[in-house]
Amino acid sequence: MLDISRVFRMGDTLIRAVDGVDLRVEKGEFLAVMGPSGSGKSTLMNLLGCLDTPSSGSYSIRERQVARLDDDALAKIRNTQIGFIFQTFNLLARLSALENVELPLVYARVDPAERTKRARKMLDLVGLRDREDHRPDQLSGGQRQRVAIARALIHGPAILLADEPTGNLDSETSAEIMELFVALHSQENTIVMVTHDEEIAAHAGRVIHMLDGKIREEIRRAS
Repeated sequence: MLDISRVFRMGDTLIRAVDGVDLRVEKGEFLAVMGPSGSGKSTLMNLLGCLDTPSSGSYSIRERQVARLDDDALAKIRNTQIGFIFQTFNLLARLSALENVELPLVYARVDPAERTKRARKMLDLVGLRDREDHRPDQLSGGQRQRVAIARALIHGPAILLADEPTGNLDSETSAEIMELFVALHSQENTIVMVTHDEEIAAHAGRVIHMLDGKIREEIRRAS
């Protein structure tokens, strides 16, 4: 991202939710984004995830400029290059764990046998192969988040975007989920995580603090 801004109009007032941010996320990096409500961190995450487009500036993923792509092209990038992990899991209640993980491949029209094979591999990775037939209401919060992580990984995305992934979990389960994120990072997955929790952010190699749409502080931790 280079000089990225996102401006919203509210009546006669312009709100600079993200204001001239320069940010480069390296392959294999684990980055945490922190800041108070209204600081711009959620808007920044939406821009990174191609859920929104910048008002100005440039943004590229794997050297492809995406800031000015049309909706169809952005949707393709979201479906193939970005893995989303949400605080509320966003699983479909009527589907099993396996079917939830398969879902992105259904949209991509992958052969059923191939998508089942890949989904089982992802469930193995997050330690839930023995729960593949369980629906979300038959899983704990931590297990549901593991299913969501497996789904996010199914396409081999360029970047994993996690928005408060431990926000609905107790402290013990949060620690288990963070162990999984650390393991994924050790396998050279690129992770950007929004969190309000300093203990969660401490797992990241770099932490940026946002305020008023700008990056006000950056902390790099020794590897």
